[in-house]
Amino acid sequence: MRKHQVIFIPLALSLVGILGFSYFNKRSQITACKPSEFIAAKGKQYLYPKKIVIQPWRGQHHVYGVFSVSKEFQTDNLMQVTLPDHSTECGIVDPIDNSYSNGAYAQPGHYLVKGYLNTRIALLLIVQGKGNELEQANNWTLGYIKKK
Repeated sequence: MRKHQVIFIPLALSLVGILGFSYFNKRSQITACKPSEFIAAKGKQYLYPKKIVIQPWRGQHHVYGVFSVSKEFQTDNLMQVTLPDHSTECGIVDPIDNSYSNGAYAQPGHYLVKGYLNTRIALLLIVQGKGNELEQANNWTLGYIKKK
C-alpha cells in the first residue's frame, strides 16, 4: 500500500502542476490598456455597468460587467477597471446579441455589451484582498461618444 502512495502523490502533484500551468499560461485576447483601443474625442462620456459578474473559479469569461449603451453611441473597444489605489486594468468589450444578459436588460433604444476582465487578473486582485473593490460598479467604466 505504501509503495502505491509513493508513486501516486508525485504523479498527482505533477498532473495538477501541468494543468495549472496550462490554464494560467493561456494568453488572453487583450489585457494591456492600449491607447489605440480607446476613442480620443472631446465630449467623451463614461458609463458604469448595470451588472457585474465575478466568478473566476468557473474559468475564462466569467469576470465581466454588462453595460447598456444607447444605439446612438459607439463605445471604446476596451473597458477599464480602476481601483482606489489608482491601478488600472483593461478588458475587451463584446456586444451581446440579445437584450437580456444574466439579469441585465437593455432598455428600448439600447444594446448590451460585456466588458470582460482577464480571469488571472481578477484572481490576483482577489488574492490581494481587492475583491470588494472589484465588485463596485463605479470602478468599472466604458467610454462612449455619439456616432458620426
